Amino acid sequence: MSLDGHLATLQQKHAAIEAELEAAILSPAMSDVEIRDMKRRKLLLKDEMERLRNSRH
Repeated sequence: MSLDGHLATLQQKHAAIEAELEAAILSPAMSDVEIRDMKRRKLLLKDEMERLRNSRH
């Protein structure tokens, strides 16, 4: 997979977690631990995207 393709996939995953997180925050059934884990996964994706963008230069 090309770098751009990999970045696009990561961006899609990041957006999906963002949507899931927004729904989870509004849902009383979601625990704080589950929300924290989603935020952590989202941050890891963001870090990976930033690392890939920086490796281009």
